Amino acid sequence: MKFDLQAWLPFLRWWPRVTSGTLRADLVAGLTGGLILVPQGVAFATIAGMPPEYGLYAAMLPAVVAALWGSSWHLVSGPTTAISIVVFATMSPLAEAGSAHYVQLVLSLTFLVGVFQLLLGVLRFGTLVNFVSHTVVVGFTAGAAVLIATSQVKNFFGIAIARGASVAQVLQGFWEQAGHINPYISSVALATVLCCVAAKRWLPRVPHMIVGMVCGSVLAFALNTQFGVDRTGIGSIGALRVGLPPLSIPDMRWSTLRELAPIALAVALLALTEAVSIARAMAIKSGQRIDGNQEFIGQGLSNLAGSFFSGYASSGSFNRSGLNFASGAKTPLASVFSAVFLLLIMLFLAPLAQYLPVAAMAGILFVVAWGLIDFHEIGEVVRASRSEAAILFATLAATLTIELEFAIYIGVGLSLLMYLKRTSHPGVDDVKPVPGQMPPAFSASTGLPDCPQLKIVRINGSIFFGAASHLQDALQRIDEQDPAHTHVLLVASGINFVDLTGAQMLGQEARRRRTLGGALYLFNMKDEPLDMLRRSGMFEAIGAENFFTMGDDVMAAIKTRLNQNTCASCTRRVFAPCKLIHNTLTKGDGAQAPDDFLSPAERRAQGHGSDTLRDPFASVSALPNQ
Repeated sequence: MKFDLQAWLPFLRWWPRVTSGTLRADLVAGLTGGLILVPQGVAFATIAGMPPEYGLYAAMLPAVVAALWGSSWHLVSGPTTAISIVVFATMSPLAEAGSAHYVQLVLSLTFLVGVFQLLLGVLRFGTLVNFVSHTVVVGFTAGAAVLIATSQVKNFFGIAIARGASVAQVLQGFWEQAGHINPYISSVALATVLCCVAAKRWLPRVPHMIVGMVCGSVLAFALNTQFGVDRTGIGSIGALRVGLPPLSIPDMRWSTLRELAPIALAVALLALTEAVSIARAMAIKSGQRIDGNQEFIGQGLSNLAGSFFSGYASSGSFNRSGLNFASGAKTPLASVFSAVFLLLIMLFLAPLAQYLPVAAMAGILFVVAWGLIDFHEIGEVVRASRSEAAILFATLAATLTIELEFAIYIGVGLSLLMYLKRTSHPGVDDVKPVPGQMPPAFSASTGLPDCPQLKIVRINGSIFFGAASHLQDALQRIDEQDPAHTHVLLVASGINFVDLTGAQMLGQEARRRRTLGGALYLFNMKDEPLDMLRRSGMFEAIGAENFFTMGDDVMAAIKTRLNQNTCASCTRRVFAPCKLIHNTLTKGDGAQAPDDFLSPAERRAQGHGSDTLRDPFASVSALPNQ
């Protein structure tokens, strides 16, 4: 077998695209990304309960590995809001946030996340993230945003709220302590928020978070200088560590890994959903093809590297990926340059973090939380589908009320249940042939009455074990409602596949209808379900003569199998073949045959200008009365 070096070093696929022009573009994009990473990295680490510098570490080596071993040209990996809030919500009950034990647990979680992601990629489970619907992600993200905001209420208003308090407890604590809000802390936090919003609106090219942090820091410095720290109570996050990301050792004990495994799996799925969704969104704009399995591998290696170099669980960032694309990035080298610039910023500007107030960080996190709630998308979901809206709000509620990792499972479970409910109840439409159409087409809106002996229905969905009982009941109701409808024609063009249970159901229904004196017919069935009927032996059970293709004169063929005495006394004459046989071309008695069934020579003899015969599926409503 030929050794494929690109499978092991996927960056070799895009490396030939690197030119001096792309290098310049990637350098500019990387510098922009490096600047925005400083406030974001610190904010995300704060959300995750980690020391501030860990958010920056998570945006260095992990971002480089994800860029080089992923498949997207523009995806930027690193710490994200959703992953950070999951980390905090799941790890804080196990250890004090920010403590050495907490950090080691988070590193162990990151290691397991990387292992799960790498295994899923190697085993080619790239489609697994498709089961986490966009609706679930929107609901989860909105819930995470509420958790972020409530976790910062104490820092925003300067009130005492217990660590790890629920949303309800935070709201209760705020209500009880509303009269003790610290005006100095609140003014710094509010000024940070207002400056962020103003910069985003009127200075779109300037990183608005940096503007907000500078404004909040300046105001805090002025207040502390004027009134003193003891009176204002405005504290800072402290100086960041300077230097390369230090080596770290996750806790590899079996008891720890076993305890963290369920959490790690949920985080891995959420992170992969984020990364692949963002990569696909960027690919639509750039015209690139995304390999989901390669993204899994890239994200897995990224988190494995992070766990040994002081980075906590990371994923793709929509904000930074969008900024990367908008800044003109051409290759994944932009992410590499972004990590390098971030390192340089850390080396020279890290000491300035001691002037960054905790209240300003709370304001930044309020801005982040508000930006996470996609009100437009939520409105679209509510307007489009009640079932999808129910899934969205159920996921949001689960995010706020139970352990966070299970909120994803609940959302996915509800999505699958809704899908199974829809697929297990495929539509069964009452249809008739459309008059004048060849090849024949069937519609529910022709306005024609039912044939007294033949019922025509169209199945819109696959026939599998979950839908077989529903369809069997629907077919049996036909003759229960009208015992004369012993013949049934299934328009099968909407059946995508049939499993063994479905095939056996069709065979059983065909035998039942023969017992009633009728038959089951199938029109225009696709090759795949037809092959299953043949393999299962149900093709013979139904009868080869009862299968019709698009080119067959199905109505005329079935007409000859109906009770002719009933046809002779029928006054409905629903379809053209009924009219043809009833008329019996009684020209010998002096009666004139309907135009639709005259030969071309006879039509010319009677003065008709066209030699074209009308379609035998035409409705008798278009034929002269006899």
